[in-house]
Amino acid sequence: MSQSDLLIEKLEHLISILSGSLTRFVQPIQTEAADCFIWNPNNLTAKPITTVNCIDISLITTIDNIRNILLQNTRNFSKNLPANNALLWGARGMGKSSLIKAIHSFINKENKEHLPLKLIEIYREDIQTLPLLMNELKKSQYRFILFCDDLSFERQEPSNKSLKNVLDGGIEGQADNVILYATSNRRHLIARNMIHNQFRAVNLSDEIEEETSLSDRFGLWLGFHPCSQNDYLKIVENYAKYYALDEKIEVLRRDALEWSLTRGNRSGRVAWQFIQELAARLGKKLRTT
Repeated sequence: MSQSDLLIEKLEHLISILSGSLTRFVQPIQTEAADCFIWNPNNLTAKPITTVNCIDISLITTIDNIRNILLQNTRNFSKNLPANNALLWGARGMGKSSLIKAIHSFINKENKEHLPLKLIEIYREDIQTLPLLMNELKKSQYRFILFCDDLSFERQEPSNKSLKNVLDGGIEGQADNVILYATSNRRHLIARNMIHNQFRAVNLSDEIEEETSLSDRFGLWLGFHPCSQNDYLKIVENYAKYYALDEKIEVLRRDALEWSLTRGNRSGRVAWQFIQELAARLGKKLRTT
């Protein structure tokens, strides 16, 4: 190695040390600006969102038990009572993220005597910065729901460990004004890898322990299952009634089933997509909350 190469290597090493020693400060969150935010890890700020993609809670149908469990958990949290972090897992398009946003909106309308709950969305790829955000939220008088949509990990991802530490709370314990709601298509969040060969001895119990170790840290597991035809039609009919889309019931059902067949799927998301097509056909706009 030449002298110049050696000097460059030493400089790069010094830069890495100095970069690692720099303390990153989270910008104070403008909590009065909005009730919903998106976490930006690049500049360590939470961007206020004044127009939220949210549906009315009355449109969350066919999952009454799940809705009521999460609603009561959130109501308890808003009143400074014990509450659990929640993992909403299961079939895609069945309203996992919609339920979280709808409940947040409903609770804030219901609890006029309390400070409004704040909802902060954090993307899966930004989980490693979660401890920085948590330290800032601890200082606030407000209560926060951290929302991570479509959460999943590959084995040994650093973000996996970061999330475990946050859920465990470490020595200090988890902040009592912060709760985490996550959605995932995977029940155990970590990708299953059961491909083994004769040169690799695998302890099955260790595999299972690794898969469940993260999801076990959520107090609530709420499962969303594939939509039956009857439930799909109930969702469509509820949407049509709510948005005053005047269509004969037999025509509505026939067209809704035909729509689902073209998609090869029945779900709340497919029902909503059909309602958008129906509203356009009838020349009506869909009001938002």
